[in-house]
Amino acid sequence: MNSPFKPEALEGKVAIVTGGGSGICFGITKELLLHGCTAAIICGRRESFLQNAAKELTTISNRTCLYKVCDVRDPSACKAVVEYAMSQFGRVDMLINGAAGNFLAEAKSLTPKGFKTVMDIDTQGTFNMCHAVFPAMSNGGRGGSIINISMTLHYGATWYQAHASAAKSAIDSLTRTLALEWGCYKIRVNGIAPGPIENTPGTTKLAPGLNADDVAEMMTEGIPLGRLGKAFDIGMAAVFLGSEAGDYITGDILVVDGGEWLYKPPMVPKEMVAELSRKVEAKSRAQRPKMVSKL
Repeated sequence: MNSPFKPEALEGKVAIVTGGGSGICFGITKELLLHGCTAAIICGRRESFLQNAAKELTTISNRTCLYKVCDVRDPSACKAVVEYAMSQFGRVDMLINGAAGNFLAEAKSLTPKGFKTVMDIDTQGTFNMCHAVFPAMSNGGRGGSIINISMTLHYGATWYQAHASAAKSAIDSLTRTLALEWGCYKIRVNGIAPGPIENTPGTTKLAPGLNADDVAEMMTEGIPLGRLGKAFDIGMAAVFLGSEAGDYITGDILVVDGGEWLYKPPMVPKEMVAELSRKVEAKSRAQRPKMVSKL
């Protein structure tokens, strides 16, 4: 797919991407590199997985992609990632917080340990990385761009997602608070809330037992734009927020979901709307207030 942004939109920047070894964040990393980032460091818990992903991203972009094993639940591991970036490149300009955990579970069956695990990875992990990168971004007044990957689960309520909904809601709140407090350091903090993205582990986990075509058909029915999202779509949002085009945007959560969270099934078939509307209009005009009897 063709990008609407210039190839040099992020020229010279260095990015850290948690969860960058697969799925949405692999796609984000690819677009950051293709749009001029000097280098990216992807993080995760599986070294062989990261090693292969970093090699592929380097080949695709002809830019430098390194990796660092990191469990974002561990503040010292997060600090080590930032120190590694600084030792290699002397700067960190972008942080993408995409490490996440999720699974389907009824609230009555969800164990406290399971709930805590998702909160620790998603919310605590996001804070840990933001806290670790702050000195590098604030030093010398350079500033930077932090993008927290959220979701729309908590905009209403989502079945079997009590843990992830709570975690993502907390991330959105953290995004706004950090944007408020860190603006004076020229650090912009925003979020991206993706909808269902095709061919990603996150979408597969939420539709267990179904093949890719069945997942697409099932989920597309509830998306007004009529298709699943692509990692490219989220990558473009990240490029926008991290570039000069987004230089006056902070504290915002950019929803990239094709309108999915807005969706409600139509009350009547589309082809009957005009006819029924005329009948209801005529009926409503003829309707009179009921007489109230005197006591």
